[in-house]
Amino acid sequence: MAEQGPAIADHTPIYALLGANGISQVGNTVLIVAVPWFVLETTGSAARTGLTAAAIGVGAVVPVVLGGPLVDRLGFKRASVLTDLASGATVAAIPLLYLAGVLAFWQLLVLVFLLSSLNTNGDSARFSLIPALARRATMPTERANSADRAIARLGPVVGAPLAGVLIALVGASNVLFVDATTFAVSAALVALGVPSAASASAEAEAEGARGYLSELLEGLRFVRTNALILSMILVATVTNFLDVPLAQVILPVYANTIYGSAASLGAMLGAFGGGAFAGTLLFGAVGHRLPRRLTFLLCFVTAPLIVFGVLAATPLLAVAVAAVALGGLIAGPINPLYATVIQERTPPQMLGRVFGTLNALAQAGIPLGAALAGFVVEGVGLVPTILGMGAIYLAVTVGMFFNPALRQMDPEMDTGK
Repeated sequence: MAEQGPAIADHTPIYALLGANGISQVGNTVLIVAVPWFVLETTGSAARTGLTAAAIGVGAVVPVVLGGPLVDRLGFKRASVLTDLASGATVAAIPLLYLAGVLAFWQLLVLVFLLSSLNTNGDSARFSLIPALARRATMPTERANSADRAIARLGPVVGAPLAGVLIALVGASNVLFVDATTFAVSAALVALGVPSAASASAEAEAEGARGYLSELLEGLRFVRTNALILSMILVATVTNFLDVPLAQVILPVYANTIYGSAASLGAMLGAFGGGAFAGTLLFGAVGHRLPRRLTFLLCFVTAPLIVFGVLAATPLLAVAVAAVALGGLIAGPINPLYATVIQERTPPQMLGRVFGTLNALAQAGIPLGAALAGFVVEGVGLVPTILGMGAIYLAVTVGMFFNPALRQMDPEMDTGK
């Protein structure tokens, strides 16, 4: 007899998962702030601080592809709990080894690389739990993903200032002990609040008898042969290639050159983050009623058109802040829409592999984009660089209107598997 599912909506598991993800996101942000500060504080070397940041970034790319089959094989709940516990132990090892006087720099690089890898695979596991828990709560998947992505956007807003305050109060090494506890709390929330039945299917359990390499290649093959998912990851990869350098390279130079203050940089970044948070929540309320493809493409075209266009005009700071806030608001639906389509189009037993691969591909161009942005600004100037980035962004996103694969985003338009 087929399982009918709960007759009454059960919201506790999805709330437990969202709470765990929120605590994990805060912990990740504290980590990103505290570890480089710890390196700078203990070594005084900017070069070593940069290498540490690079190790964190690289750890979030290749290992998440390799870890996908393990996430699927362990089951999403178990993988989430184990990665959080391992992350807590790994981050605690840094100050423990330092206080014991035996922490070598190469050991620190290995630990932060491992930590970044564990965190990213834990994110894959929690992402993969969302569809089953949303069904259990009789909640539209778009709403569940919007709440999840809103929490992800809010994590840095809370975590960054919290890290700064804690570093000032107790020192960077002790902050890492505090950070370890956030992973323990996240693990406990999932372990106690999420039912095991939500984390795996019969098909996923059956795959346990297959080889690791076979499962890994199957996930890669699925991504390569699915036109819709491949199209979405292509646009995400190209736009991340531009988005992150805009925030990390272009806007700092812009704030210093045009407005002459670090406060203006904080205002613009904060405005975009606040706008994106509001846009994500708004989409959660009404997104399940909107046409997916049209919403996805209009947001992808309109947001950069506003942001790059206004910045290229070098307006008053208040105008720039308002423009990036509006751009963030319009961009808010993109991530939850992306997540919802990936979850619906991927077999449940392959979610860990597929999402891990997509996450790695989406981030692969970021280091190159950041490096190129600095050289291009020095070579052609700030405003021409902004105009060029905007033109590339617009060409890629407008081109997606003519991609027939994206019509499958709307279930009623899906004419084939």
